[in-house]
Amino acid sequence: MEKKIFILLGHPDKDTYSGAVADAYQEAAIEAGHQVVRSNLGELQFDPILHKGYKEIQALEPDLVAAQEAIKEADHVVVIYPNWWVTMPALLKGFFDRTWLPGFAFNFNKETKKIEQHLKGKTGRVIVLSGTHTFFQTWWKFGDFTNEIQHGILGFAGIKTAISVFGPCEKVDDTCRDKWLESVRKLARKAL
Repeated sequence: MEKKIFILLGHPDKDTYSGAVADAYQEAAIEAGHQVVRSNLGELQFDPILHKGYKEIQALEPDLVAAQEAIKEADHVVVIYPNWWVTMPALLKGFFDRTWLPGFAFNFNKETKKIEQHLKGKTGRVIVLSGTHTFFQTWWKFGDFTNEIQHGILGFAGIKTAISVFGPCEKVDDTCRDKWLESVRKLARKAL
């Protein structure tokens, strides 16, 4: 079944292994007949800082409006980024700070005291590339570094999200990296 997929490359530089992963996902999804819209974070023009927090709504730049529209239209949202300091790059966090607004992603219903999830019914895949061994980083030393994006951002808006973590990216050969790319292609073909 054909799906509309939005891919966000969350690395500020597309000429990286993160970019190669995004390329592999995009190419395989298109070959499988899915419709794909892609944004490369480093090419978007926007201020990632919420200067007044949420006291005042900051007007969205055209690139952020376009990203919101692509997310609204998508059946499946894919976010690919490197794990830096046990979290996403600051620019990616700024993207979510600016776009994941009440009215777009969610609302707080003051009467029922419940969260209304505006992106419910969509699926998501987060692909995280880690420079260190994932077991060491994730469970033993730092805990799960994907909770914030899986549950606190995408899940908060109603997107049912699965996670893929590949690493240690800096300590493997091209054969291993090629296997990871093939894993990504398999996900893309099925829009997972």
